[in-house]
Amino acid sequence: MAVALIVVDVQNDFCEGGSLAVAGGAKVAADIATLLTGSHRYDHVVATRDHHIDPGAHFAAQPDFVDSWPAHCVAGTDGANLHEPLRAELFAAVFDKGDYAAAYSGFEGECDGEGLDEWLADHEVTAVDVVGIATDYCVKATALDAALAGLTTRVLLPLTAAVAPDKLSTTFAELKAAGVKVVR
Repeated sequence: MAVALIVVDVQNDFCEGGSLAVAGGAKVAADIATLLTGSHRYDHVVATRDHHIDPGAHFAAQPDFVDSWPAHCVAGTDGANLHEPLRAELFAAVFDKGDYAAAYSGFEGECDGEGLDEWLADHEVTAVDVVGIATDYCVKATALDAALAGLTTRVLLPLTAAVAPDKLSTTFAELKAAGVKVVR
């Protein structure tokens, strides 16, 4: 039985200076990197990335910031890259999601043709901690799907950044209802 850390969407476009920046994103990247380069208790560490080629209505010139957003994490651009000091070699696998449609959960991603759910099962993972950007979107969706997959799931709040921090009570209620523990 193994424990994995899932690092969600800590990419240049979601950190300060990016096309869809979330306040505190760069600090989250630095804090996660500090965790990963020190001693930690995880058997496996994986990451997810938004990786948009043509996501249709997910991109909009006049976004509503609910279902549509400005262009971000376009495949092949610097905005889609992991935010320094995070580097691909820190992860056992990196799962790209959202090529041709909106994708919020890391469980919608693939790495070398394998889904995150399959990868975790193949590595006998029974529990996950979820961190990254954004607490109220992709972190939440990934944590909910992890719980739905039967994994013991925690969100490590200090290692996340939210789009709307003042509205996190709704996110916390959804996570709690699904059996996800929020660690402050």
